Amino acid sequence: MPVSQHTVTQLIVHRLVKEADKPASLVCRPAACALDAVAVRLVERLCGQYESRSAKGFGRFEEDEEAFPLARWLRELVSEQGLDFVAFSGQVAQHLKAIADEEELEQGGLVIVARIDEGGADCLWIALVAEEAGVAVSGGLDVSDCLHVDFAGLQAAGRIDLDGWRRGDERYIGFLRGRGKGGAFFKRFLGCSDVVVALQETKKLVATLSHFAEQQQLEPTRRDSLLERAHDYLDSLGENGETVSFEELAQEVYPEQPARLGSALNAPEARLVSGFVPNRRAIRPLVRFSASGEQWKVEFDRSSLHSGAVHYDPATDTLVLAGVPDYLKRMLEEG
Repeated sequence: MPVSQHTVTQLIVHRLVKEADKPASLVCRPAACALDAVAVRLVERLCGQYESRSAKGFGRFEEDEEAFPLARWLRELVSEQGLDFVAFSGQVAQHLKAIADEEELEQGGLVIVARIDEGGADCLWIALVAEEAGVAVSGGLDVSDCLHVDFAGLQAAGRIDLDGWRRGDERYIGFLRGRGKGGAFFKRFLGCSDVVVALQETKKLVATLSHFAEQQQLEPTRRDSLLERAHDYLDSLGENGETVSFEELAQEVYPEQPARLGSALNAPEARLVSGFVPNRRAIRPLVRFSASGEQWKVEFDRSSLHSGAVHYDPATDTLVLAGVPDYLKRMLEEG
């Protein structure tokens, strides 16, 4: 098998046939796919599309294995307790079919189940990928209809880090949070409990946005404007209970170069995940400074440093406040 970033160890493809207002049906392949160059390209396209998406959720298996049986089947597969890969994939496809009917999905597709070695990490991938009508031209230049795998429209895919699962890591499942029913139905299919802590993730996002603003070496007013837009957008999401999409965040916050901000948000070293509802208190540092000492506490808007309302002198280590309100003046004079 050709050398690849992803070494495919097992692969099978089934077809879920689903039309609107009709029950789903399955066409199951009886044996695993050959691990040839075509299989490698299929897996590389799947992994590439998944990794390019910013709207992902992360979690672990639900504890109720009766309601969410994927974990039980997977345990039988990896422990070699009589369930081989083909039989496992058939159970996966049947489970997906049942949920597709319950959720009243309007479209089916190819059910791809692959076990992949990712640089020593043992991972299982499951995806539902739509097929699209196309045109093929033969060697004799004859034109005919054909179906091709529509990876560009990938809406339902999950990745299970089997090593992380065995270790008992907090998060070892990743899945796409597609718009509409796609993400929610596939999360249910995987039996994934989302363990992203919104407060912690919001703090990491704020730190990444602040670092990005500094790295761009913008003028103070432009930097503050960028951070203010980020605050307002995230605050609106938090108020409405909506989740963060890094792609949309980059467009809203840095419309002149959204790809640059998107790269920073998706960088591995940032260790950020999307798909959480922002904590509104945790985003305040984007627009406000707050600090306290043994005998004082102060809070002010970031913009006040440039308007003259607040001045910091590093030479004397002093903070000067201008425009002190009358009631505070009286309190200071009386004190």
